[in-house]
Amino acid sequence: MSENKKTNIILFSGEYDKAMAAYIIANGAAAYDHDVTIFHTFWGLNALRKDEKLRPQKSFMEKIFGKMMPHGAKNLPLSKMNFAGIGPKMIKSVMKKHNAMPVEDLIDMAKEQDVTLLACTMTMDLLGIKQEELMDGLEYGGVAAYIAEGEDGAVNLFI
Repeated sequence: MSENKKTNIILFSGEYDKAMAAYIIANGAAAYDHDVTIFHTFWGLNALRKDEKLRPQKSFMEKIFGKMMPHGAKNLPLSKMNFAGIGPKMIKSVMKKHNAMPVEDLIDMAKEQDVTLLACTMTMDLLGIKQEELMDGLEYGGVAAYIAEGEDGAVNLFI
């Protein structure tokens, strides 16, 4: 019996279209019986933030970062053609017309397929993101945790 192949994705970007690409690839790989890990670091962590605005204990600078960053996958900007926030509404309308799944549903599907969603603890510390601000069902770790997952990867992507 052979081991499953591994697909590892670093999601560095905090844009809707790039998060969507990462989760489409992750779900596709999981459907092909790959063990999949998505390592969310820097702006990619915003895809994991809860939609509601919580008020955990934070320093002044952490509060500023928290206000500047989007809350949750559905609030991420586009990488191109953002048009002061109109772009995401336009692309979501087109996606709905074509029955394409929004990012938040792709994240739920990834969880259902046991994709490992790994939140970078170093970035969380730098940006002042607390565990209670992130969705449930995540794993937490730093670069060493990602490298342990990624060293045997058949596919390794940086998005």
